[in-house]
Amino acid sequence: MLNLPQTVKIKDIQQETRTIRTFVLDAELPEATPGQFIMLWLPDVDEKPMSIASPAPLTVTVARVGPFSTVLHQRKVGDKVGWRGPYGRGFSLHKDRPAILIAGGCGVGPMYFLARRAVEKGVPTTVAIGARTEDALPYVEKFRALDVDGRRLSALILATDDGTHSHRGLITDVVWQKIALEQLQTAAIYACGPEPMLVALHRLCREHDVPGQLSVERYMKCGFGICGQCALDGLLVCQDGPVFEVEELDGLRDFGHAQRTATGRRLPLR
Repeated sequence: MLNLPQTVKIKDIQQETRTIRTFVLDAELPEATPGQFIMLWLPDVDEKPMSIASPAPLTVTVARVGPFSTVLHQRKVGDKVGWRGPYGRGFSLHKDRPAILIAGGCGVGPMYFLARRAVEKGVPTTVAIGARTEDALPYVEKFRALDVDGRRLSALILATDDGTHSHRGLITDVVWQKIALEQLQTAAIYACGPEPMLVALHRLCREHDVPGQLSVERYMKCGFGICGQCALDGLLVCQDGPVFEVEELDGLRDFGHAQRTATGRRLPLR
């Protein structure tokens, strides 16, 4: 684990959607597991946690949502950034259960990493991606082209809130409609995306006794358990997560309801 940033060049930048870009760094992190993250550093700007989309070369997928990501999106191939990690607890595949991977927004990055691992291990894998509109769906062609030694995804399910592409509605509802309950109960669910989506999947898993692992996002400063900024009730997302088994989220008052600011103030989840 690297706790001091090392500076590397950006090798490639890929435009996923109007507001989402993938940054390929001139670095490798072969020991990383899907669901882990790095701290990405822009000198004189800030440092933020970023989920790993690929370990070799080290790749992150970033939505333009605030000052840090806006500056990052202005970087060009050849510019330098800093990184350290990997941090956190990643996903752990149930090798005896088909995998259902559900992604929203930039959650496609770690889900792509996990899908590659699952397909590589011969686990039947369905990927479901949701977005508000068709032009906001990232990684669709990447998942369609995913091939590991001749093994491919079992299925790719797409949904948009406005119905402009494939299925209309929330991806959680579409998954429920497209995959019979009997199939769900023999599978395992893995997800990364907006917290309301995770809350809905947590409820589905607990109501129907389906094993699941959910990647939860919180504000982070250090990434390795010192600052305490990423507290989720009595847990630290940077160490106890960001990936949690669904039963670990039972009864947490902050999950789905509250987040903390840079000053530690507890605010309603947006």
